Amino acid sequence: MTDETEFWQLIDETREAAQDDPVEQADLLVERLVGLTPDEVIDFARLFEARLARAWRWDLWGAADLLLGGAGDDAFDYFCCWLIGQGREVFEGALADPDSLADLVPDFDEEVDGDAEELGDAADRAHEQLTGMPLPGLGLSPKPAEPLGTVFDFDDAGIMEERFPRLWERYGS
Repeated sequence: MTDETEFWQLIDETREAAQDDPVEQADLLVERLVGLTPDEVIDFARLFEARLARAWRWDLWGAADLLLGGAGDDAFDYFCCWLIGQGREVFEGALADPDSLADLVPDFDEEVDGDAEELGDAADRAHEQLTGMPLPGLGLSPKPAEPLGTVFDFDDAGIMEERFPRLWERYGS
């Protein structure tokens, strides 16, 4: 695992094989990662964590809040893992315009989608299986305490409808 293309290929292959089930995808991802070297697993973990840091934004959190019918810290973190698990096109599209999630994931079901905590743990599980040791520090800057961008009130229907008109139409109250 040396580059972003391989990272996304692994994400896509495991998602397709799991038929979009995030728990199954995480298990398949661990199986695939165990076939790599420990250094390659660490490379994968760095790429995953860098994507998580890019998604740590208020506007994306607002979109997640609408899709999930509410999203606290942990729920948003698991949503970001799920978003990565959807592949590069969905991930980059959501970062470019969070409201585009209405089109990028038109069949979103808050009961089964949007929560992929296990994907976030896949590299840790694989590294431990390979080495018997936890994943070492990745040498990345820690995620900021506050998401990037301007904070806004997720409970203000007017703001949410204005910021996310397509998502609001589908998931707003």
